[in-house]
Amino acid sequence: MAGVSSPALSRGADAVPAADRVTPLLAIADRLSRELGALRFRPPVAFVYNPLDYARAAYAQYVERFATAPKEAVFVGMNPGPFGMAQTGVPFGEVASVRDWLGICTPIGKPALAHPKRPVAGFDCHRAEVSGQRLWGWARRRFGTPDVFFERFFVANYCPLLFLEESGRNLPLDKLASDEQRAIAVHCDEALRETVRQLAPRCVLGIGRFAERRAGLALAGMGVDVGFIPHPSPASPAANRGWEAQAEAAIAGCGVELTLARV
Repeated sequence: MAGVSSPALSRGADAVPAADRVTPLLAIADRLSRELGALRFRPPVAFVYNPLDYARAAYAQYVERFATAPKEAVFVGMNPGPFGMAQTGVPFGEVASVRDWLGICTPIGKPALAHPKRPVAGFDCHRAEVSGQRLWGWARRRFGTPDVFFERFFVANYCPLLFLEESGRNLPLDKLASDEQRAIAVHCDEALRETVRQLAPRCVLGIGRFAERRAGLALAGMGVDVGFIPHPSPASPAANRGWEAQAEAAIAGCGVELTLARV
């Protein structure tokens, strides 16, 4: 595919500390980052951000602290939004939730090529991602602490890339050309399979129908149940009418028992 590349910020060999412990999920992410970085995209894609590259330090903290196996269920989103993982390196990573609840706050680099209307300010970003507020806010209210939540669950993204149009508008993964989606799926399907092998969940819950469908295709024959919870995006009218209750009903429908937060 000719066109816009998935540009990587050149960290250089000295930018990754020698003591950096490459956990299995971080190794999966590093390989996926390299593979997706080689792809090319046509208009309307004009900018591609890869937070697994420029926000690797924050993602490394996330998986090292919270990706211990086994998990009961893994929640899988589609791809980052401009004010979530694109800023913090954490899936659905709304700044306040990542900093104040997950306890992750580290310097974030910048994409090699950034849209002037969508700068990466890292933890200095003052825009809030509603989807992340809803997801992590629910986890906080339901489970109390990150340790209690992550004892049983993990949150990942199917694809780590953010796509922007020339105007700066977010272009979700499911709106890309079909051949570009297929090229991405080759690598993201395998990364999801490897993630599931590492975390050994009983079920994988797609956050939104696209993620559910991709998980179902990628994990076919692996003996893992695949389910669905509504996406918390404010762009979804249903999500603006009691998303937490809908999500909990869907989770329970997949046979996952939810407990009260520990005080």
